[in-house]
Amino acid sequence: MKPLILASASARRRDILEQCGIAFKVQVSDVDENIEADGPADLVTKLAMLKARDIAGKTEGECIVLGSDTVVSYEGKIYGKPKDDEDAVNMLKTFSGGVNTVYSGVAVIVREKDGSERSENFSVATKVFFRKLSEEQIRAYVATGEPKDKAGAYAIQGRFAPYIEKVEGDYYNIVGLPVCAVVEALERLGEKVL
Repeated sequence: MKPLILASASARRRDILEQCGIAFKVQVSDVDENIEADGPADLVTKLAMLKARDIAGKTEGECIVLGSDTVVSYEGKIYGKPKDDEDAVNMLKTFSGGVNTVYSGVAVIVREKDGSERSENFSVATKVFFRKLSEEQIRAYVATGEPKDKAGAYAIQGRFAPYIEKVEGDYYNIVGLPVCAVVEALERLGEKVL
């Protein structure tokens, strides 16, 4: 099997791959993420490929590079990681009692020994239904510090779980990596990681 390189600093993405028994190493991309895009799906798809291309360009020999990016969308607006605690509070107030959509972009680049490459680039969307939250509940959650590095200011797999009524789509997409879609893409490209 070719070595898999995760082009991401996300601890959640690492956890998902480890949980599935997929061997990988991490090489963090430092590309400029301020780009133009036509909506959340286009944004995360482009960012995932930028990250994967950045690391593929810094790597020699055969390998698989996996890039990913995640944002939350609500009523046409894109939400990334909160700037500070008050930004996190405002995001969660906005989402309270409503349905937000988590978009994760994925880029997989497979490089052969001869330098030839194959790739896939796509996005996955999952709807998240929030129960109605009081300001006290929101502020108590934000005070835990958990929202700081999370798109949309919440972690479904963490302390925010009691406030999620249901999801429609891939749960792991919300955590940060739609691992089933990743493995399927690799299989289409003729690669096995399991």
